Amino acid sequence: MNEYLTQEKPIYIQISEMIEQDILRGIILEEERVPSTNELAKLYSINPATAAKGVNMLVDKGIMYKKRGIGMFVSTGAKEMIKEKRKEEFFDNYIKRLLIEAESIGIGKEELINMIKRSI
Repeated sequence: MNEYLTQEKPIYIQISEMIEQDILRGIILEEERVPSTNELAKLYSINPATAAKGVNMLVDKGIMYKKRGIGMFVSTGAKEMIKEKRKEEFFDNYIKRLLIEAESIGIGKEELINMIKRSI
């Protein structure tokens, strides 16, 4: 987790996304301890409550869980959960828009598929 925070999104969302990205990359493994909110706060010079909000987002999604007195850990199956969530977001944010735009300018599904195949 050595990425930089930006002004584009709320900090707690960026914290959540950075942890997710580290899980996807295999930097943080399933059943492995995640840096504490205080460690995250110190690393990014942010309020611990902000870091906690980002971590709690992942807990709410089942990606992480708390072991009382020990810390936060990555849930078994978290990597797959994140992949599925990102696939849905990719479809919603890119593919749906692409299909709508293609339809509006008269590109049929087969033509669109051929265009994609040619670009690969």
